[in-house]
Parts: sequence; C-alpha cells; structure tokens
Amino acid sequence: MAGHDHHRDHLSLCLCDLIRLLWSMVLPCVYLSLVLALLLFLLVMGVRIWLQRSRTARLAQNSSPTVAFFHPYCNAGGGGERVLWCALRALQNRYPNVSFVVYTGDHGVTGEQILEGAQQRFNIRLPHPVTFIFLKNRLLVEASSYPHFTLLGQSMGSMFLGWEALTAFVPDLYMDSMGYAFTLPIFRYLGGCRVGSYVHYPTVSTDMLSVVRERNPRFNNADYISANPLLSMAKVMYYCAFALIYGLAGSCSDVVMVNSTWTLGHILALWRAPSRTGVVYPPCDVRSFLNIPLEDEVEGEGLDDRKCHSIVSVGQFRPEKDHRLQIRAFRKLLDRKGVGPGGRDSLRLVLIGGCRNQEDDDRVLMLRGLCQELGVTERVEFKLNVPFDELKRELVDATIGLHTMWNEHFGIGVVECMAAGTVILAHKSGGPKLDIVVPYEGGQTGFLADSEDSYATAMETILALSPSARLEIRRNARRSVDRFSDQEFDASFLSSMESLMGKLE
Repeated sequence: MAGHDHHRDHLSLCLCDLIRLLWSMVLPCVYLSLVLALLLFLLVMGVRIWLQRSRTARLAQNSSPTVAFFHPYCNAGGGGERVLWCALRALQNRYPNVSFVVYTGDHGVTGEQILEGAQQRFNIRLPHPVTFIFLKNRLLVEASSYPHFTLLGQSMGSMFLGWEALTAFVPDLYMDSMGYAFTLPIFRYLGGCRVGSYVHYPTVSTDMLSVVRERNPRFNNADYISANPLLSMAKVMYYCAFALIYGLAGSCSDVVMVNSTWTLGHILALWRAPSRTGVVYPPCDVRSFLNIPLEDEVEGEGLDDRKCHSIVSVGQFRPEKDHRLQIRAFRKLLDRKGVGPGGRDSLRLVLIGGCRNQEDDDRVLMLRGLCQELGVTERVEFKLNVPFDELKRELVDATIGLHTMWNEHFGIGVVECMAAGTVILAHKSGGPKLDIVVPYEGGQTGFLADSEDSYATAMETILALSPSARLEIRRNARRSVDRFSDQEFDASFLSSMESLMGKLE
C-alpha cells in the first residue's frame, strides 16, 4: 500500500509540474504571437507601400486610371471568355478615358492574335486597344498539377499567380472574371486596389458536399473515395474547411456579380455579402440568330421530312461537360432506330467546342476512342475551336441542341441553341433548369433529362414530333432568350460596375 501511495504522490507531483510548465509558457506564447502578428502587419504594409509606389509612378506617366481583368485562359473559346470580351467592350464604350489590362497565361500568341480570335469566335471587336500582361506560371492553376487536393492546390496556386500579376502591374481596379476568389485579398490588401468579381461557378458548393456525403461517384469524386466511408467523411471535412476559407476570400470583393439563380444561392450562402451581390446574366449572341426564319421545316410532316437530323452540342471539352453521356445516349438512340429513311442513318451527333490545353486535347482523343468502342464513329463528328460563322451554320442546320452538364452554372450554349432555332435538350439541373429552359408565357421552350435513358427517350420524342409541334417549341424558346442578349448584359453589367468605376474617374 505504501508503494502505491508513493507512486500516486509521484504522479501527482509530475502532473503539477507539467501544469506549472504549461502555465509558465502561456505568457511567452502570447508575447511571441503578438510579435509575429506585428511583423506580419509590418511586412504587409511594407509590400503595400512598395506596390503603391509602383502605381504612383505609373500614374505620373499616364494619369488615366486602369482596370485589370484576371483571366488566365482568355484565348479559350468558352462562355467565360465571351463574358470577358463583352464586359471590356461595354466598359470601353462607357468609359473611353480608362485604360484596360488583361492578365493572361496564354503563350505562343500575341495580343493581336487573341483579339482576332475573339472576333472570329464571338463576333466581338473592342473599340479601343487593351494591354495584355502575359503570366509565366499558369501551370499553378492547372488541375493536372494537383492529382490530390485539387481545389486547395489550384486555389493556393492562384494566389501565387495573382502575386505574379500584381507585381507585374498594379491596377486601380481589379476584376476577377474567371472565379479565382483567392486572388481577391491579394489585390485588395497588398495592392490596395478596389476589387470586383464575376462568378461563373462557385469553387465549392453544397451540391458537391451532398455528392460526397451520399458517396456518389462523379468526375470530381473518385470511385475509391465514394466506396470508402472514412475517406468520404474526411473529404466532407476537407470541403467544409475549404468552403469556410473560400467564403472569407470571396467576401473581400466590393462588388459581386453572378451569372444565374443557381450560382446566386450558393454564393450568398458562402460569401455572405447580399448587399453587394446580384445576378448579371451572361451575354449570349442571340441577335445574329434572330433573322433566321423558323418556318422552313413546316413543308411536310413526320420524321422523314429531312434527309438528316443533326444533334449539336456546344461546349468546351472539359470533364464536367460530360460528353461521354452525350455519346452513350446517342448510341442508345441509334439502337432504338432501324435502318432506312428516318432511321439511324439519318442521324448524326456534332460535338463543337474549344480545347484550352493538352488535357482537353487528350480528352477529345478519349472521346473518339469511346465512339469507336461503341461503334458510332461514322455518326459522330468533332469540330474544335471553330469560327463563329461555322458554329452558327451548324446550329441553324441542327434539329436538337444537346447539353449534359450536371449543375451547369448558366449555359450560354443552351441559350445559343434556343436562339438558333434548335429544340434544346438540357440537363435537368442548375441554370438550364432554373433560368433558361423554363415555360415562356405558358408555352414549352425545350426538354430536360438527367440520364442516358432519359436523354435517349427525349431525343426520340423530339424527332417524333411533327414539324409544326417542333416549330411552336422553337418559337417559344427564341422569344424567351431576349433577356440574355448582349444589350441586356451591357446594361446590367454597367449598372453593377457603376459604384466602382465612378470612383476611378
């Protein structure tokens, strides 16, 4: 018993000594934290003063204020790039005395070639020149650079890329037009700039969390994670922590514009800045399609009226666009069709889109391989980085416009298909479901689907409609897309930017 008492007393003494040691370290730790915080503050202020001198020197040479857009993929051919060029055109027309800069990571092209590409793809010509700042480290925001923890890696990479942009040129107003929210605090607190953002798609969303919680395999949720409850739980915790940091970064924005009702809901939940956030629908080139007559198909009735029915998809070759679903659904449609007039030989699938990098090029090769595997190579055509005139021609000739992206933030391609007179078949989620393929004055504007079977069934239904029934849907769709025109975008965008631009002049 005496031995036990001695052991217990010795343990009590050890615990008391440990508590006293920890308590004695509290005050030094507080002092150290204060010193480190002070050093960090001085470092930030020193960097900010250095960058402010750079801007002051620029203004001494050229007194006009400068607005800079951060768009590392500005030479790509997607809807986000159309927003960029329309935004620049609107601002240049409204504020001719303001200079404009675009931070881009594109290499192997000149600024003149980038502008020429914008005119060819989007039919957009800027009224005044812009300056391009070519960034060297775009690889830091490439998803392929981060096989694991991709969201965190790309976000951290965007901060370094943003630092490269800021040190290359210090603007008066910074606009993130591509969704790199983690660059906002860099430009606001280090560069002393006013900042704004146009959000196409939240980097993380509650829908992504639900996919992981429910352990559903998707392009951003690998099979080995969805099959493991512990890994799924860890990924949920990772997403929750990332969502908190993402919200803090996004809340730095002075003005927040989002492209759809779906995006608005997620950004309000994450960034918590309702007074500074509003919907600005992206510009869709509907005017160039409005003079195309829709009555041409009414000459006959039934599926056999036309020798060929083309089903056209418009969208960049990114994994989330889910071109695999389009090809597989098309194969099921062909299986349901016989041979002869109006059968499978009268159908073709045309995939139109832009490739941003080698990863997208490799994805096209994979899709071609899938076509060969499914035996539909002769009925599927790929058209990459096509000029606007060719895109317009394909849409005008198409019977069905196809879209398969789950939770598409908006869907410019969907709007263009509707304006061109195709019968749209879009994914039953996101912007197409909430904002675009909705009834217009009580009339149907298109179809929605969410699986291979439902897509194949919907395509079969559309093709079986009489030309007059298809014409009614096409008319409703065309009338409904006026709210997504370039003119509507210009008015909404300039209204949102007024509070920022007014302080530059």
